[in-house]
Amino acid sequence: MSEKDQDLELFDQEENKKENVNISDEEKDTEYEEYCFLCRRSESQCKNKLIHLPNQINICPECMQKTFDGFHNSSNIQFFDMNDFDMSQLNLLNSMPKRQRVKKKKKEESKPKKEFHIKDVPPPHQMKAQLDEYVIGQEYAKKVISVAVYNHYKRVATNTMEEIEIDKSNMLMIGPTGSGKTYLVKTLARLLDVPLAITDATSLTEAGYIGDDVESVVSKLLAAADNDVEKAERGIIFIDEIDKIAKKRNTNSRDVSGESVQQGLLKLLEGSVVEVPVGASSKNAMVPLEQINTKNILFICGGAFPELETIIKERLTKQSSIGFCSDLKDKYDNEPNLISQVTMEDLREFGMIPEFIGRLPIIYTLDALDKNMLIQILKEPKNAILKQYQKLLALDEVDLQFEQGALEVIAERALEKKTGARALRAIIEKFMLDIMYQIPKDDNIGRVTITREYLENRGAPLIEMRGIAALPSNNLEK
Repeated sequence: MSEKDQDLELFDQEENKKENVNISDEEKDTEYEEYCFLCRRSESQCKNKLIHLPNQINICPECMQKTFDGFHNSSNIQFFDMNDFDMSQLNLLNSMPKRQRVKKKKKEESKPKKEFHIKDVPPPHQMKAQLDEYVIGQEYAKKVISVAVYNHYKRVATNTMEEIEIDKSNMLMIGPTGSGKTYLVKTLARLLDVPLAITDATSLTEAGYIGDDVESVVSKLLAAADNDVEKAERGIIFIDEIDKIAKKRNTNSRDVSGESVQQGLLKLLEGSVVEVPVGASSKNAMVPLEQINTKNILFICGGAFPELETIIKERLTKQSSIGFCSDLKDKYDNEPNLISQVTMEDLREFGMIPEFIGRLPIIYTLDALDKNMLIQILKEPKNAILKQYQKLLALDEVDLQFEQGALEVIAERALEKKTGARALRAIIEKFMLDIMYQIPKDDNIGRVTITREYLENRGAPLIEMRGIAALPSNNLEK
């Protein structure tokens, strides 16, 4: 057998292997929809079935007709030899990651569809009891969000719009930084087992400008639902830093990230069918688009609104400063939860347009954290910070304890930073560094007790050896 025949035989064997691999890949990808090679639409979005061409290329009839019309209208048609064309480049263009592919919708005839029932959602009192295990304080906020979510999913489960149409229960959550806005929504989505998309409003801009379009928030929800459209249409979208898209004051340029973003979010909040890219944040020709109805998507907006307290003070002290009914200007300076007295007029003065506020009917506030609440956050939740460090040292067979005075020092320092519960982890990490570094050196250490003197640099933690009483340790580097 000549060398040429041997090369042809090897080539045929490799081609057979490729065909087998392609067949196995097709069997694995039967749950994903096929899409047009030119317009990147899925088969469910096309009016007719796709036309299958060699090399796993699928073209919809509309694109095929446009191609023929282009050949008919063009005067100079250049023909080329297919043998000179590199098919590997075509296969490379045709490839698409699975994160950008859309799963096929289940057929109602073949399999009975499991309907979403209201019994799948816990009632408000059970929902609040589950939130109490993770979130300290904020009793009013937990009660409001539990009732709103339960009413929203009652609307989704019944889906009866014949007699009485139930409006959406979109929420606006106002609270100082570190009060637990994002953590509350994360815990709620985990308990309900629904897809959750958390996005930042600061990156949103008007369509056509650098940044993310408003439809990108729905695209993130679709990615969180594993590209399952039916599951995404019952999800929750949390838009954080919503106060950053307020109307800009005293500006001469176009406000592309303020009022225009609020205008773009109106159709999403109210409920409409939008086309969103799959697996990407921006629309382009090489990414398939999917239609999603936002009618049953729950939107929760949150923000700190830092200058809102000043607007509330001006409204409350608007009376005359002279006479019997006069109010002092510093009357509300030391009010801890002044933001709880917010009204619609205050939000309009802050820069939120009336149409946007009207689509967020449920407005509630979160209280600022005080010293006692910070101490409870340290030790009471299921995943409390102190429990995390105790678990880390328990892996080294060391028992970690904190005195009550030490917890008070941590809470006092966190209040000074004015960043809420976010400051607790940074403070503990600072003084636990030397302990976490020195403890694994000695296997005889059985217990470590953090004292108030150690945190105030007036002493050392109590080290208890195995079988020996507790002694203050001076070996830890300060």
